[in-house]
Amino acid sequence: MPHRLALAALALAALAAILTQMDWSWLPAYLPKIGHGLLVTLALLGSSIAAGLALALPLGAVQVAGPAPLRWLAAGFCTVIRGTPLLLQLWLIYYGLGALFAQFPEIRGSWLWPYLRQAWPYGFLTLALSFAAYEGEVMRGAFAGVPRGELEAARAFGMSPLKVFRRVWLPRAMHRALPTLAGEIILQLKATPLVATITVTDLYAVITRVRQDTYLTYEPLLLLIAIYLCLSGTLTLLLRWMEGRVPSGR
Repeated sequence: MPHRLALAALALAALAAILTQMDWSWLPAYLPKIGHGLLVTLALLGSSIAAGLALALPLGAVQVAGPAPLRWLAAGFCTVIRGTPLLLQLWLIYYGLGALFAQFPEIRGSWLWPYLRQAWPYGFLTLALSFAAYEGEVMRGAFAGVPRGELEAARAFGMSPLKVFRRVWLPRAMHRALPTLAGEIILQLKATPLVATITVTDLYAVITRVRQDTYLTYEPLLLLIAIYLCLSGTLTLLLRWMEGRVPSGR
């Protein structure tokens, strides 16, 4: 359509102006650092999603079918994490746990101390807990939305509780939650730059260093935007592909 062609032409013209009129002479010298920062960002994203989802499944299930004390604990955890800023959680865990661990000679003398004295474990823990709390609420709704008749039919076939969960309840709940999960993963990607505030050298931290070294403002930020847009687009396509392949349990 004509208006779409006009928008595409404007976008191409803007891209050409960005590439030709701005200063990109610094880029080859910083490519290794940018690549390293990108790997750190992807590692934090992937590991925090995996750990957070592993926590979210029991958090969601126990709020639907667990005993009352566990339901209260799970609901309280999700409420506290979802109701406070992620940056505040990051600082509390980094400065709080980091200072606490340093007070114990047993920890400082253990094999864990070379890792605990770094910043990335606290960034990973904060991102994982945040993702678990948000996705735990999503899974709670997904588990509660599975028709009880399907679970009763599975039990009538003689399935054990574990098999009912594995073959019916979990696949049906995951199929319901996957569209929301895709959005949460994109939000998790956009939350990873916060770890730069505790000295983790991720992609955002590298770009900040480039701005400080080169005294350039727009070029590094435009590159950062382009990278995050590519990552978000790739994740969206991958999650849509997965959404069509995850069995619904029917």
